[in-house]
Amino acid sequence: MTTFAELTTIAVGGNIDHFVEPTTRVSIIEEVEHADSHGIPVCVIGGGSNLLASDADFHGLVLRDARRLITVPDEAAPVESDDRTVHVTAEAGCNWDDLVDFCVDRGLEGIEGLSGIPGTVGASVVQNIGAYGQEVASSVESVEVWDREDKKTKTLTNVEMQFGYRSSLLKTSMYKAPGVPNDEFYPSPRYIVLSVTFALTHTEEGTVNYAQLASALQVNLGDRMPIGKIRNAVLGVRAGKGMLEDATRYRLPVMQACKREDQIERAIEAQQRFINTHDTPADVVDEQMMAVTGQNEDVNRHSCGSFFMNPIVSQSIADRLPDDAPKYPATLPDGSTGVKLSAAWLIDHAGFHKGYRVSDDAPAALSDLHTLSITNRGGATCADIVKLADTIREGVQKQYDVTLIPEPVLVGAVID
Repeated sequence: MTTFAELTTIAVGGNIDHFVEPTTRVSIIEEVEHADSHGIPVCVIGGGSNLLASDADFHGLVLRDARRLITVPDEAAPVESDDRTVHVTAEAGCNWDDLVDFCVDRGLEGIEGLSGIPGTVGASVVQNIGAYGQEVASSVESVEVWDREDKKTKTLTNVEMQFGYRSSLLKTSMYKAPGVPNDEFYPSPRYIVLSVTFALTHTEEGTVNYAQLASALQVNLGDRMPIGKIRNAVLGVRAGKGMLEDATRYRLPVMQACKREDQIERAIEAQQRFINTHDTPADVVDEQMMAVTGQNEDVNRHSCGSFFMNPIVSQSIADRLPDDAPKYPATLPDGSTGVKLSAAWLIDHAGFHKGYRVSDDAPAALSDLHTLSITNRGGATCADIVKLADTIREGVQKQYDVTLIPEPVLVGAVID
């Protein structure tokens, strides 16, 4: 029997009653429709990098799209019509970093800053992934979905997707209110992603939009650089934070359908290069970058990535924080002006430093490299992860009166 522990990057979670990997668009729809019509919970999973599942058995359907096709219908447009916009369509099951690699190889700018983010193309638009000065929303033209309520396929435009900070129409359809699951669809959205079409720019160079990348590349913020160099710098920075996925997991039988064999070996080679050689200087990336073991088994990478979202609060709440607390302009859900805070700063200044555990022998700990990442140090259960997350949330709430919201989808897990 397949378990969530086998399917997720944090490696916790119980048995799954029914696990399927459809290879056609029709079979995906049929599996979801059959489960919905019989009142069976549906959990659509991508790379398992943004999901925390309970230790209890999951009595439902877990579906992982095994389709990985990428097409470029107008690849010749820059030559034929001098139009530098090129459209790339990827099936939802395509590994996200495989898509980034594919696009960078073809000189297509727009998603190179999102290199190294684990997961799939389908999950990328649910979460509106973002990093190092880019968000996926900026490059998405349309998303083809199966609407579980109307029982038909639809193509949603970028505007209809209602992208926000780590959010989209798809993600909000899972909840009645923030943090309150919509039992009709949860733990999956109302809309199941079938494919995504991106509008990218044919160019050899991209813009460096993030200060840490500019430092790593030794250029100025806003400078143009070859997109291949930007991708490599991003991978180096992520390695320094323990945020490169463990590519060796794709050699496991239960994971082999997620990537082509040549891409698995390519990802493992890149992982070893960036972790072992530290192409990006340690003083640029993180003062503890060299703490990475350099071994195949790096406990700092068994995580859900960033466990908490950067909170967006009112100006009055932000004004209560110390002057040195990072604060950025943002928009609140009601459309009014707010302030985005740094969850990492709040956690660290509330007393939870890198490597923190609730006890000396606890198997769950904050990463040694990145305060936002909760890691499984070996043998952790979902209960161990939840205990640490609850402790951190309570500490930040008490210290700063700010509520941290978990970023992963919670399947049977409850974080108070």
